[in-house]
This record gives sequence, structure tokens and C-alpha cells, in this order.
Amino acid sequence: MTDRNGAAAINTATLTLHRFPAISGRLWALGQMGASRLALPRVPGIGFWKLMGSGTGEGFTPRPNTAVWAILATWPDEGAARAGMDAPVFARWRNRAAAAGGEAWTIFLSPASARGHWSGSTPFDADDIAPTGPLAAITRATIRPTKLARFWNRAPAISDRIGADPNVLFKIGVGEVPFLHQVTFSIWPDTAAMHAFARNNGPHAEAIKAVREGNWFAEELYARFHILGEAGTWGGTKILTQTQKAAA
Repeated sequence: MTDRNGAAAINTATLTLHRFPAISGRLWALGQMGASRLALPRVPGIGFWKLMGSGTGEGFTPRPNTAVWAILATWPDEGAARAGMDAPVFARWRNRAAAAGGEAWTIFLSPASARGHWSGSTPFDADDIAPTGPLAAITRATIRPTKLARFWNRAPAISDRIGADPNVLFKIGVGEVPFLHQVTFSIWPDTAAMHAFARNNGPHAEAIKAVREGNWFAEELYARFHILGEAGTWGGTKILTQTQKAAA
């Protein structure tokens, strides 16, 4: 596959986070969870997309956080992804967040590896090249209703563990449907640091074992990404600038 300039095209994913401190902005965002579903399919070049809310704190809780909302999308290449951010629906979200005293941040990603399904689809066209240096990871699961209590009893301990890990450079939990669908996004300095967190004994390793033995998930997806760039700020800072400093 080649892009519009004849160079090799890089399948691209974007995750855009929006923060709405004011109640008026939060109510607008809640309404857009319906209205934007009509606009997103008409954005040129967009492929798979999801509108998502978040949980309180860093998102790894079942209690909704009405201040933070996310849009995930896939594109044929980075050029299409960056052009897509100027589409009216993305501009409305970004401008409304700014007008409400909030902010918006988009990270541009190239899939390195992916396994599993999301809503029955395989949204990420991975290049199967191991990332060098900082990388991002997305995990997504549909939790079986009969396993909800067990899953959410585990989640706070995992959140505390990842929050205390000095290697994790950024993390947030989002999801399409409260309680049932959980998506985690994180940035790590390198693959070794991510593997160390996943494999070391503790709440995360114990939860993974319980998931496998108890068949907690009806559907799951795990993906890693090369980091291409960012636009906007989160927490008033450029996340990738911090990432580069931390990884240096």
C-alpha cells in the first residue's frame, strides 16, 4: 500500500482525549455521544472509530467521570489522520473543550502488533515490527456480566500498581459502555519496561491469571503501537515531550 505521495503508507490510529471542567461542557459532550455517531462515519478517510467515556481518577474505576471523553479512530496513513483532525466533528469537540476551559490532546500511532477483536472487528493493521524506544499499548475487553463484580474488585489494586510504577509515562482508562467495556491506554519507555510490569508478581499478574482461568472476557484485544506524534495538551503539557525527557 502507498500513500498519496507514492511513499509506503503507514496505517495510523488516533486517540483524542477531551476535558470539560464545566457542567455545561459535560452536558454537551454527553449529547455528542449520540450526535457525533452521525458525523464520524462521514469524515474522509476514517475507518474504525469509537466514542468513549472514562472513569474517575485515571479512568480505572467503574464510576463514570463526566469531565473526560475520548474518540479513537483508524486511518489509512498519518496524512489522512492529521487531515481528519480538521474535520468539523473533531473541531467541534476540540473547540468546545477549549471554550469550556478544558483541553484536547491527540496522539498519532502506528500499530506494531495486535491480536484479538473489538466489536467483532480487527481494527489495527499492524506492521509486526517491534517498537524501539517509547511505545503505546491499548487493551480492550468486554467483561462477561456474571464476572463484573470480580473484575471491578481487582481493578483498583491494578490501578494503584500501575500508578506507582515509575516506568509508566502515561495511562488512562476509557470505555464504550460503563462497567461492561474497559479500554486501557498507556505509554512506556520501552518494551522491556512494559513486559516487566505485566509479568512481575502482583495485582496485575494475579488478575491476568484469574481472567484466563475464569473466562472473564467475552472479547478482548491487545495492541502495541509506534508513536508518531501528538497535537494539543493534556494536563496543560505536551505528553510526548515529557515522555522523551523521561526516556532519555
